[in-house]
Amino acid sequence: MNSNIKLGKIMGIPIGIHASWFLIFFLITWSLATGYLPQEYPKISSSINLIVAVITSVLFFGSVLFHELGHSAVALRNQIPVKGITLFIFGGVAQIGREPSTPGAEFRIAIAGPLASLFLAGLFGGLYLLDQQIPYLSAPSLYLMRINLILALFNMIPGFPLDGGRVLRAIVWKLSGNFVRATQIASASGQVVAFGFIALGIFSVFSGQLMNGLWLAFIGWFLQNAAASTAYQVNMQERLRGSTVAQAMSRDCTQVPGLMTLNQIVQERVLSQGQHCFFVTDFSGAKIGVLTLQDITRVPQLQWRYTAAQTVMTPLHRLVTVEPDMELIAALKKMDDENLSEVSVADQYGLVGMLSRDNVVRYLKLRSHLKM
Repeated sequence: MNSNIKLGKIMGIPIGIHASWFLIFFLITWSLATGYLPQEYPKISSSINLIVAVITSVLFFGSVLFHELGHSAVALRNQIPVKGITLFIFGGVAQIGREPSTPGAEFRIAIAGPLASLFLAGLFGGLYLLDQQIPYLSAPSLYLMRINLILALFNMIPGFPLDGGRVLRAIVWKLSGNFVRATQIASASGQVVAFGFIALGIFSVFSGQLMNGLWLAFIGWFLQNAAASTAYQVNMQERLRGSTVAQAMSRDCTQVPGLMTLNQIVQERVLSQGQHCFFVTDFSGAKIGVLTLQDITRVPQLQWRYTAAQTVMTPLHRLVTVEPDMELIAALKKMDDENLSEVSVADQYGLVGMLSRDNVVRYLKLRSHLKM
């Protein structure tokens, strides 16, 4: 999940906020200011309630960040890169660069988040014992103790992608020695948990608890999609195992002169011949870069008549390339790391084609038709 707002870095990990975070921040703050604080501490004035609610909400999301930093710190200790941490409507997510290579690493990374939340629950519980006679301080302490305990327990539900689901995957992986099978079991468990949340949400709606019901159903929908997506990705990786870039890449990239205009390329090559990628050449015919439809569409259409291919192409020295004999799984990971939808394919003699996600999908469909 990409961040809309960058906050900075902790331990070298980029921290950001997704746009959906503002909605949940407002809802939690409003709930605290109009519900929890007036009920638990009626003597606190409404204006002070709002200030305390805002501070408590900030500390709550600080707790969520601490939970994700727990995962990230252990991942880094296991030489697994962390792309970033994003706070969003459902809390937070740490974007791990790759899957753990052993069930032990998976277990340690998964359990680190709930343990971090349990630590905070104990910390805020201790603060509450010290400040319970001071409402302005005890209100946030008590709430944060409870919410961190709930956060730890909720995440230990054995359904992927929750931490408990990852712990389950680590255990099954250790016992079976099969990562794919372990992921399938954890994802199936996650979908059962997700449908349970959806059913509970529907029941709550018909019981008169509209907002709680909708929220539970929304959480269930999110978990179900995440679990199903993980199962699909693992199955796809298993089907691609042993396949190379050369088997899926596109070799129909034709050469165009660097001074050829975008309008000529679109009219003569794209629309009439269905071509979608081009090797740009200089006066001597040597390849100097790559031009894709994405490059073309970044230029306003009115400027196509006056824009040469060489001015918007990606030059050779900036290309992200893969080799024809590279495994497709490794190439897809490289595309994910670089946040690219396609990469150039080059051998020892130079550029030979392009690999896009569409190429991979077509390759999988072809294998499916051939029942391979």
